[in-house]
Amino acid sequence: MWIRPNRALSRTGLRRLIMVLAALVLTTAALGAWQGNVFAPLFALVESVAMACALSVAWRSGDRGERITLDETSLEVRSLPGQRRMHFQSHWVRVRLKPGRGRHRLVLSSHGRELEIGAFLADEERTELSRKLMVLLAEFDGQWRK
Repeated sequence: MWIRPNRALSRTGLRRLIMVLAALVLTTAALGAWQGNVFAPLFALVESVAMACALSVAWRSGDRGERITLDETSLEVRSLPGQRRMHFQSHWVRVRLKPGRGRHRLVLSSHGRELEIGAFLADEERTELSRKLMVLLAEFDGQWRK
């Protein structure tokens, strides 16, 4: 199971948005310069670069994600990008929603270890993910006991 944040724009859409916003800012600055504000184009250029950097950083944060792999004996969570991995025995892992700082945290725990997953998801998505994981874990546990 892949868990990824929702992303509304593609890379091409982001580039187009930045170009349109920069064009609007620079057009407004040109009108300001035409009316006597000679510093308006300089400030517009600085603002356009800062806006493009901020939007790019925000868009890149959508690259993160988590891959959850479940089989008869283990549950593995791998964070992407990066190589953080954590293994749990699927028969002992517990899925809980913990309250915290205005939102619920989805936590997997087993043998004294805890891991928060889906921190980038909305509360409703975390609740749905916890239900799905509980159902999958119950199915695997039921198959093992047969």
